[in-house]
Amino acid sequence: MTLRNANTNLPGIVGLGASAGGLTALEAFFAHARPGRGLAYIVVQHLDPTHKALLPQLLQRVTAMPVREAEHGLPVAADHVYVIPPNTELTLAGGALHLAKPMEPRGMRLPVNVLFASLASALGGRAIGVVLSGMGSDGTLGMQEIKAVGGLTLAQDPDSAQFDAMPRSAINAGCVDIIAPADTLATRIQAYVDQVTAPVLPGDEDESPAAPPQPLARIVGLLLRHTRHDFSLYKTSTLHRRIERRQAVHGINSLAGYADFLENNRQEIDLLFKELLIGVTRFFRDPEVWDYLVETALPALLERCGTARPLRAWVVGCSTGEEPYSLAIALREAAERLPHPADFAPQIFASDLSPDAIATARRGEYPLSIADAVTADRLERFFRQHEAHYQVNADIRDQVLFAQHDVVLDPPFTRLDLVVCRNLLIYFDAALQRKLIPLFHYCLRPDGLLVLGSAETVGRQTHLFEPVQSALRIYSRRDTRSVERIDFLLNAFPPLTRTTQEHSVSTPNLPADKGDDLKAAADHVLLQVYAPAAVLLNPEGDIVYISGRTGRYLEPAAGKANWNIHAMARPGLRAPLARALKQANEQLEPVHLHGLALTETEKGLTLDITVQSFREPTALQGMTMVVFREVTPQRTAQGQEGSQSAADAAHEAELQQYRDEIIALREEARVSRDALQSSNEELQSTNEELQSTNEELTTSKEEMQSMNEELQTINSELQAKLDDLALAQSDMQNVLNSIEIAILFLDQDLNVRRYTERASTIFSLRESDIGRPLSDLTTTLDYPTLHEDAAETLRTLEASEKQILASDGRWFSVRVIPYRRLDNVIDGVVITLFDITETKTLEKALRRESRS
Repeated sequence: MTLRNANTNLPGIVGLGASAGGLTALEAFFAHARPGRGLAYIVVQHLDPTHKALLPQLLQRVTAMPVREAEHGLPVAADHVYVIPPNTELTLAGGALHLAKPMEPRGMRLPVNVLFASLASALGGRAIGVVLSGMGSDGTLGMQEIKAVGGLTLAQDPDSAQFDAMPRSAINAGCVDIIAPADTLATRIQAYVDQVTAPVLPGDEDESPAAPPQPLARIVGLLLRHTRHDFSLYKTSTLHRRIERRQAVHGINSLAGYADFLENNRQEIDLLFKELLIGVTRFFRDPEVWDYLVETALPALLERCGTARPLRAWVVGCSTGEEPYSLAIALREAAERLPHPADFAPQIFASDLSPDAIATARRGEYPLSIADAVTADRLERFFRQHEAHYQVNADIRDQVLFAQHDVVLDPPFTRLDLVVCRNLLIYFDAALQRKLIPLFHYCLRPDGLLVLGSAETVGRQTHLFEPVQSALRIYSRRDTRSVERIDFLLNAFPPLTRTTQEHSVSTPNLPADKGDDLKAAADHVLLQVYAPAAVLLNPEGDIVYISGRTGRYLEPAAGKANWNIHAMARPGLRAPLARALKQANEQLEPVHLHGLALTETEKGLTLDITVQSFREPTALQGMTMVVFREVTPQRTAQGQEGSQSAADAAHEAELQQYRDEIIALREEARVSRDALQSSNEELQSTNEELQSTNEELTTSKEEMQSMNEELQTINSELQAKLDDLALAQSDMQNVLNSIEIAILFLDQDLNVRRYTERASTIFSLRESDIGRPLSDLTTTLDYPTLHEDAAETLRTLEASEKQILASDGRWFSVRVIPYRRLDNVIDGVVITLFDITETKTLEKALRRESRS
């Protein structure tokens, strides 16, 4: 039995990843994995590359399925277990196993991620990934890829794992469907496979949303109520597939039962919402489409836009961002193909329903496996490689604006040159598709392009779009001015706002409430109209309160909003204000500045400024107030009529003072700048050394962690082997004691190695005699040459057999043979003694009878 829509030649495949402590978990898993379910299992464990793996032999003890070490090109068969060999990476491609040498150094390898990524790519929604006990985070990225394509993901319950880091990492990443102890995971997988492989019911592929079954309508209603998103216009078959998957995860057989479960479980509603939004995407999907865009379509669009306006594009249903980043890279490459390349700055809007997908897209971080879809040249130019992922360069990320957006409900982006909506319409029913196509037409400029997925078309609405490349699903917007009416999508929804009736409110001449505080109102008018303009600053110089009109003295600085007074002050006020603020913070009295000019062009307007720092009251402690007072030309003229020359001299002296202060400040700034530069260089050098040391320590830590995991794995395997040996020793001891034959094992020096209980009645043996020479033992046998016969057998490897009489009258057949190990090495002798007393007695009796 295989998963629905699977290739009949390829069984369902379960990938299992484990590390330290994984042997116990794997044994518990396979002890409950029943054969005959049509599943194959691929096991990846962190192994010492120099150590021969014992895992196949150990797992064979607990399962009836054949367990073998993976080989390159080996086809995967149902009801088989395949184990990764040491020092390799194991992937699945074309229904066969592929082995490759790891590219990363030891300690940096993530073989579980590699396997899971290949399962997601090869099997899609039929992939099943299991993370068991282990240290580190290997397997998390691979589980995310399996989850993204709709596969099943399982993790061992961290409380039951010997090392919980690997399963906990996957769980914290939010990509695990089932969390359970290792001994129940196999049963959960088999139940899931049995449910999803149930026969497809008649009418399951009906695309009409009319009169949906009552349980499905309840589920859609719950989603609408809790998430604001309406799934009633999605294809019924799509909804059924995604809901059946959640049913299988929870072991619920009926749709009505799952609807009841949803009503009492808000968390499951969120999980189902995410399930319905799973997007299958990758970089440069359908390469022939991107080749045409880069070589033909996009250069034409860029030339049409020119440098007068930026090219605007909208990627609908962007999922985790691969498509919009592919478009940004394609636009960069298309611009380079123009006869006169220019610095184009396109605006790319990317939208999706899923907030998690948008957050992932904004980070621009993708697994190393994208190297399969992105060329080496593009990876080098547009990506930055990190230890465990690639990140899109900042200049490409800055071209894309991501937003959570519902194309069904939210207003669209407009005045676009390009709309990319690939493999989104296939999830909608025909009625919704007929409304989305006109919406895209409305969003585009004349001759704008629409790019759809390989399984999508504009349908019968060819009056809106004409094909540019039919096979590639690229269309150009038609001019529809002659069309009488276009059925826009938004016509089906109520307006966002409604007109409300406004009532005029009469204002009486006197306040209705005679208890109004007239004094407060009068003070407010005086402060706003007649008091001088003033601002209140915090200790950093940021404006926290403004009184009066300060627009003539302060203005917002260009760029990012900045409310600092040093940035907002007019050019003629900046330097005096800076000195006054510094002086006011050092003294209790206010600082007064007189006759300041705003700018060079406004010499007729001068200001008096007062700056005072507050130490009390508590509310104003640490703050500073700056008060502006304008001095009119008439006012200054009154004091200048009789003493023009004296005033000029005073102004000149004041200007000279300012010049001297400026020179001193410049010198002080230069010295400070040199000191800061020197300190910065030293800190930079120290930082680089610390960075290098940190990188070395991180590398060493990762290598030590990897080696520790490998040692843990080896220790588990060796412990299992020791248990086997102890059991075999017990079996052998019981066998030897049950046959009642006296056996004495000697090593190469003819020292006692082992003996049976029967032998202790012939030789004087106790447990403390292990290791004693044969010649030191006393025996009841009349066999003085026993030691010499044993030495001769050890030298010639020829067996010796004699009949010997004991002191108690019993006869024994004493046989001396070499002790041969399994590797065909002689390592001592074995002496066996058979009691032949009855045979001898019978022989004597027969002789007496024959004589008589």
